[in-house]
Amino acid sequence: VQLQASGGGLVLAGGSLRLSCVASGSTFSGYDMGWFRQAPGKEREFVAGIGWSGDKYYAESVKGRFIVSRDNAANTRYLQMNSLKPEDTALYYCAARRSGAYMRYTSDEYDYWGQGTQVTVSS
Repeated sequence: VQLQASGGGLVLAGGSLRLSCVASGSTFSGYDMGWFRQAPGKEREFVAGIGWSGDKYYAESVKGRFIVSRDNAANTRYLQMNSLKPEDTALYYCAARRSGAYMRYTSDEYDYWGQGTQVTVSS
């Protein structure tokens, strides 16, 4: 599975962005998908995920602000980011793994990664 993330940019605090992750070479069928982010000097962290079943998962830091969704027909996953804060500034990645019994929250449990898209939130 090849993943292509897009949609990042520069936004003022309080603004919104929508990230997209398109799969090619295969579909998302049978895969869980996660969004991760990595800020300079920090470890990569789980942001949100959507399982193949459609269940959604969020880090505490983004609950109520970010929404993960999918369009199976378009083979695309989305991350709608609202009420953005300067601390959301990071390189955002989409990742996929074969669907399991539980959503995984650590980056080393994902097999396929997109190239990352930069999100910068200015105050």
